[in-house]
Amino acid sequence: MKIEFVSDVACPWCAVGLHSLEKAIAEIGDAIPVELHFEPFELNPTMPPEGEDAIRYLAKKYSAPPEQLAKSRAAIRERGAAVGFEFGERPWVWNTFDAHRLLHWAGLTDDDKQRALKHALLSAYHTRAENPGSREVLLRLAVEVGLDIDRARAILDSDEYAKEVRERERFWQERGISSVPAVVIDGKHLISGGQPPEVFAQALRQIAAAA
Repeated sequence: MKIEFVSDVACPWCAVGLHSLEKAIAEIGDAIPVELHFEPFELNPTMPPEGEDAIRYLAKKYSAPPEQLAKSRAAIRERGAAVGFEFGERPWVWNTFDAHRLLHWAGLTDDDKQRALKHALLSAYHTRAENPGSREVLLRLAVEVGLDIDRARAILDSDEYAKEVRERERFWQERGISSVPAVVIDGKHLISGGQPPEVFAQALRQIAAAA
């Protein structure tokens, strides 16, 4: 079973959804062999490199008062804790395009390292409030997950894989993906949102049985 996890590093529900999906995959075990791959989506594609204050940006984007945003964050924190992911304070919103370029390269190199880099990026931003667009942060995380630092540096110092990332983003948009996480199974089944593990597990079993 091929699972394409369409998501953005800046998306808190993507962190919840990934950990939830992985719990479902672990529960199913060897009964359904799974190939998990990560695909790019940008929630804030026009965000400048210096980023923006999160409360101000989200209030403007969603027309939501600070109290509503605080409730949403509390709910996300609770859902994250339920699947083993810790949310810290995220006071700033950053551009994630370079993170997607590195993830694209990692996926061409080794699916396990791509997955490890995805986890590292989610923790860097959502747990520790680090800038996932920072060259320094990206290089450090690449090394932590076992990727070649010289190759990572060369990618970040150029526009390598920019075209490929934009093509993949466009590919998913043209197929109707407008929010993330979007879990696409075998190219034809879609599960949207950060669902609980049991919802993912049931869907995977049903799809496998039908196949």
